[in-house]
Amino acid sequence: MADQTTANITIQAPPADVMAVIADFETYPEWAGAVKRVEVRSRLGDGRGQQVHFVLDAGAIKDEYTLDYDWSERDTLRWQLIEAGMLKTLDGSYELTDNGDGSTDVTYTLAVDVKIPLLGMIKRKAERIIIDTALKELKKRVEG
Repeated sequence: MADQTTANITIQAPPADVMAVIADFETYPEWAGAVKRVEVRSRLGDGRGQQVHFVLDAGAIKDEYTLDYDWSERDTLRWQLIEAGMLKTLDGSYELTDNGDGSTDVTYTLAVDVKIPLLGMIKRKAERIIIDTALKELKKRVEG
C-alpha cells in the first residue's frame, strides 16, 4: 500500500471484543457517524462479511462503495476497494495487539485516493481525519 496513513489507539477490552465490534458491519450506522447505510453482500462460511457495501457521508467525501475483506490473519482485518463512485482507492487494515492486561492496541492503516485530482497533502489530511474519527468512535463503542 503506497501513500498511506497510520494511527494507533488503546482500547480497554480484549482483542476478541474489539474484533467483534469491527466485524459487526450492520451496526456501523449506530456508532460510526459518517456511515449512513451498510449492506453485507456476501459472507464467508463462518458468517463473517466478505463483500460489504457502504453509503458514506463524511462531509467532503460522500460516496457509495464496496469493500472486500480479508480475514486470513487472526488479529488483523484487511480490506480493499472493489467498486465506488468517487473513490479510486480505499484500502486499509485494523491490526490488533493484545497488551496482556485486558487492553488492546489497535493500529489502523488507510490509503485513500479519489477519481478527481487532489493534492497529496489534502489526501493525507482526509485520511488522518477518517482514521482519527474511526478510532475514537470504535473505542467509544467497545468501551461503552
